[in-house]
Amino acid sequence: MDAGLQVDQLSRRYGPVVALQDLSFQVGPGELFGFVGSNGAGKTTTMRIVMGVLAADVGEVRWNGGRVTLESRRRFGYMPEERGLYPKMRVLEELVYLAELHGLTSAAARAAAAGWLERLGLSDRGNDEVQKLSRGNQQRVQLAAALLYDPELLILDEPFAGLDPVAVDVMSDVLRERAKVGIPVVFSSHQLDIVERLCDHVGIIQSGRMVASGTVDDLRRGGPRRYWIEAPTAVDGWAQAISGLAVVRRDGSRTLLELADGTDDQAVLRAALATGPVHEFRRDIPPLSELFRHVVSEKAQV
Repeated sequence: MDAGLQVDQLSRRYGPVVALQDLSFQVGPGELFGFVGSNGAGKTTTMRIVMGVLAADVGEVRWNGGRVTLESRRRFGYMPEERGLYPKMRVLEELVYLAELHGLTSAAARAAAAGWLERLGLSDRGNDEVQKLSRGNQQRVQLAAALLYDPELLILDEPFAGLDPVAVDVMSDVLRERAKVGIPVVFSSHQLDIVERLCDHVGIIQSGRMVASGTVDDLRRGGPRRYWIEAPTAVDGWAQAISGLAVVRRDGSRTLLELADGTDDQAVLRAALATGPVHEFRRDIPPLSELFRHVVSEKAQV
């Protein structure tokens, strides 16, 4: 895939600390890519390299098939985790100033700033100092700053941190809108329910390595093979007699079983039916948050 963002084999060290190692992923036009990992996993370092704030020791970042340059980065919208607004400037004044830095005329900058303030529910706060806004509203202003000049790529570091549910909905709607018009969107978040709801693709990073990536559905289905079985007349411990099974938990007459690789789910069903009626036999597809915990703990043991 040549169109969009390509991150190819990035590595970065801080002295003896390995921040990134052979990290690669791609984000195509109109894709929402969720970048998730524990604190210190390497998400912010990756985003700073994409934006040119840091240099990689090895590897490169490409945009639409070509190496990223200063000129192409001017067309990227960036929302850093450490917000970069001038606290004593008035909101509208600051947005106009930032838009002009990206080449908009004064009139176009003022129109863009007013439009995004209205879209983000801040049209009545344009004359307020940034420092007098709530944290959530400051984040809306920071998002507006990333969108003013109609960027071709959005890179957002923890855009949902600290937002109330209404602000989360506003932020989510804007990201969906940008993706619908073909803008690749990359954002990091610890709020995996939001990532699961929004994203086309997800990458899980741990200790600077990409340990899992794919669509949300593929990742969830690629987790542990677990099945809920409801066998109301089965005696306690019936499942322990079957090789290749582990009992994860029990809920009344329902049992959640984890199947080892190679274990036939139909053989498990036959064993359950041998105990009497079976009212439920259902694959348990874990939420992204549970899959994240499983992947991270599994890789930590390797």
